[in-house]
Amino acid sequence: MADLSAEERPEMTIAAVDKVFAGSIPQLYQSHFVPLIFQPYADDLARRLTDRRLSCVLEIAAGTGVATRALDAALPEDVAIVATDLNAAMVDEARAHGTRRPVEWRTADAMQLPFPDGSFDCVVCQFGAMFFPDKAGAFAQVRRVLAPGGLFAFNVWDRIEDNEFADVITESLARLFPADPPRFMARTPHGYHDVDVIARDLAAGGFAATPRIDTVSARSIAPNPRDPAIAYCQGSPLRSEIEARGSLEQATLVATQAMEARFGTGPVDGKIQAHVVMVER
Repeated sequence: MADLSAEERPEMTIAAVDKVFAGSIPQLYQSHFVPLIFQPYADDLARRLTDRRLSCVLEIAAGTGVATRALDAALPEDVAIVATDLNAAMVDEARAHGTRRPVEWRTADAMQLPFPDGSFDCVVCQFGAMFFPDKAGAFAQVRRVLAPGGLFAFNVWDRIEDNEFADVITESLARLFPADPPRFMARTPHGYHDVDVIARDLAAGGFAATPRIDTVSARSIAPNPRDPAIAYCQGSPLRSEIEARGSLEQATLVATQAMEARFGTGPVDGKIQAHVVMVER
């Protein structure tokens, strides 16, 4: 791939690259990223639904199924779960890990949900809304498939400065590639953190109710500094940006060294922070 500057790469291309979870990314995402940052928030989302009477739940942007498995563990056995993701490779990885109850796994685009109006009494999205090219359009799709009184529950990462591992690794890569720093983490996963913007997008998508938005902090823990470096550099679409600029292994080493400098050479522990959003149709 040609090493184009940020100015030369069209936004459409960047957006497309940001959504590519292919090759070994799904496996590394599951083995390294899920325990590092996703599991606590999956468990949190599932707990928030346990006091509601539910019959059928749709999950969009399900990834490798971390929230799906949390929902499976937390909800009564008679609640049906349909889990979807845009990327077939992520759905395959999720399906391979299995669930207690039968789950309907589907490859589906959140921008064009293939379900009739009012099909679900809850829609869940774990760290997927940041990837939607048209947030209000995606939220309108969610509202369409929700039954009246149904709940939309989702979370998004707070700004990158409040997520220590992501911030340290992003800054280390900026030093490695100063002419054209890889900005995937700041641009996309941590690029949709303004709660006023989120509320406006929900309203534009047809949600008339005021959303409840909680900011939730947790801890990201790993047995060594290299595990988070592998997670971020190799287990996410950041990998494509790195490989367009140079050596993936060199970038992983630089990120590991930055983690060691900040957190030490043994087990590492850093702050993570996200917004949890709940709104009724």
